[in-house]
Amino acid sequence: MAVSLAKGQKVDLTKGNPGLKEVMIGLGWDVNKYDGSADFDLDAAAFLLGGNGKVTSDEDFVFYNNLKHKSGAVQHLGDNLTGAGEGDDEQIKISLDKVPANIEKIDFTVTIHEAESRKQNFGQVENAFIRVVDASNNKELIRYDLGEDFSIETAVVVAELYRHGGEWKFNAIGSGFSGGLAALGRNFGVNV
Repeated sequence: MAVSLAKGQKVDLTKGNPGLKEVMIGLGWDVNKYDGSADFDLDAAAFLLGGNGKVTSDEDFVFYNNLKHKSGAVQHLGDNLTGAGEGDDEQIKISLDKVPANIEKIDFTVTIHEAESRKQNFGQVENAFIRVVDASNNKELIRYDLGEDFSIETAVVVAELYRHGGEWKFNAIGSGFSGGLAALGRNFGVNV
């Protein structure tokens, strides 16, 4: 049974799952209250961060235009343009043992593609979640349902994996941003 978290909760990932080497991060969402003509395209991304909370280079930003980190530790499994259907809408695979030593955190975000021109925001999104799955047996380990009702935000820092005392932990963040992907990128030190 997966550990279900609330905003702000932290939980050990590797300590309680010895030998865990590879996890799949699944992100999903549904669209509600939306009657516009444009599709609703949400995009998941991962930012590999040093101790200062910033990327060490633009290559530490893994998203639909940079699907694999140069270390091979983080791989985005593809862009879903509509979010239709059940289960994960986008997935990111993490090889914990390949994460470079200078990377202390991996933050997972979701943004709305062309949110401003399409007049879309996270107030029109429901049932958003992130889950951590053991890639070796497909067992769900952690789940965080973003119950918050974001209204004007166009980007959300959903959660992060971080190193602590030689182990990996998971932090349910759920923090909204306005300004979409560009604002998030600047926050994490990416040249946008």
